[in-house]
Amino acid sequence: MSVAACAALVERADPERFRAVMASPVPARQLLFPIFAFNIEVSRAPWVTQEPMIAEMRLQWWRDALEEIGKGGPVRKHEIVDALAAVLDADGAACLDDLVAARRWDIYKDAFEDAGHLDDYLNATSGGLIWTAARLLGDADEAVVRDFAYGVGVANLLRAVPELEERGRIPLLDGTPQGVRNLAQAGLDRLNRASKARAGVSRAAAPAMLSGWAARPVLQQAIASPQRVIDAALEPGSFRFTSVAIRGWAK
Repeated sequence: MSVAACAALVERADPERFRAVMASPVPARQLLFPIFAFNIEVSRAPWVTQEPMIAEMRLQWWRDALEEIGKGGPVRKHEIVDALAAVLDADGAACLDDLVAARRWDIYKDAFEDAGHLDDYLNATSGGLIWTAARLLGDADEAVVRDFAYGVGVANLLRAVPELEERGRIPLLDGTPQGVRNLAQAGLDRLNRASKARAGVSRAAAPAMLSGWAARPVLQQAIASPQRVIDAALEPGSFRFTSVAIRGWAK
């Protein structure tokens, strides 16, 4: 039932990832739904309150839960934690802990310090999420997965820019049209590099990559017309993944 609850949450809150998971083999779904449900809860935590201290406490709750999972002992009773504990190992718990720690940036209104800070954020959030899923599903080259995840993270950040700015955040280091192009191009370059090396991702691990199905068209649109970022007009395109697409990541 806990996996079913995770699936229901992903369907409601992250329908694009839900479609990707449903295009995956059934055994992979048992792992992907808990990990993506966890990501939803963590990404929500900084936004459900105006009080930074409460937001910090919510994130700390998840860090404590991951510590319990990592130790391999009893874990707190919670539908997502129960499901996560069934699929996560100590390395996965540590990687996802880095994801939660990075989400502290979302609580406050400070800009990213520099390009390195932004990269660290993307590598810990999108990178940590997709790498954990891929590694637990099957053999995968971490560099390939993280290149792919970086491109996905840039695309997701660009799509979130209007809402983040409305909430008083400063998501872009350089919000000029050229700055947006440069960031989108950096994401697309990493995505392309991953695609060329996709043989490094086994067929078993490939379903983790499907969650980034919308990244390429979004990045291409941002490069062609940066104004679409501000106008919230980046479109993910059509979802066309089948079992053939999964096999494409395992050539």
